[in-house]
Amino acid sequence: MADIADLINAMHRQVRDTETPQGTGRGIVMSRTYDAPVHDVWEACTDAERLGRWFLPVTGELKPGGHYQLEGNAGGEVLRCEPPRLLRVSWIFGEPQEGGFSEVEVRLTPEGQERTRFELEHVAVVDPAFWGTYGPGATGVGWDLGLVSLGKYLVEGEAFDREATQAWSESDEARAFLTASSEAWGTANAAYGTPAATVAAMTSATTDFYVPPASGS
Repeated sequence: MADIADLINAMHRQVRDTETPQGTGRGIVMSRTYDAPVHDVWEACTDAERLGRWFLPVTGELKPGGHYQLEGNAGGEVLRCEPPRLLRVSWIFGEPQEGGFSEVEVRLTPEGQERTRFELEHVAVVDPAFWGTYGPGATGVGWDLGLVSLGKYLVEGEAFDREATQAWSESDEARAFLTASSEAWGTANAAYGTPAATVAAMTSATTDFYVPPASGS
């Protein structure tokens, strides 16, 4: 696995407000460049077999108007699909909530023949108490981990070992990465305008959630 600082610094993070049909939502935006052509990144994100290798197994119809379900995670509807540049899906855990809103959009931009600018935006109308406790890191840290896995998969291809990556997620190195990710989202939260004391409390709560004390400590 690459140096933790390099993994963290490869990603640009932003927090912003976005208007939705259900009111103002909180948006987190993540962007980075992958050393892979745009068609390869697109297929890794939209082909069910390939998505299951680096992210989660998925069932359903991965086409506009189709519905999908990630194993043990979110499901929803494919709202827009414009190969190989744009994918937007609703992102729902469990039963849809009245007045709820949660969508993920992935935007790809080729940078020459062999590199791709990747941008993911997750917008949701968030419970104020939940946001007040964790801030953007609650969602952002999980996406950070997923997009590190995507980067590793794009390099290794068929040689990618998902079980080894899952084992890594329980290592001390992964705990250090999750802590650094939480702190990076704290920096983005501060840039969003959240007061320093609140940022510190949110970051601490997020870190404790993702990096609980090691067993036996």
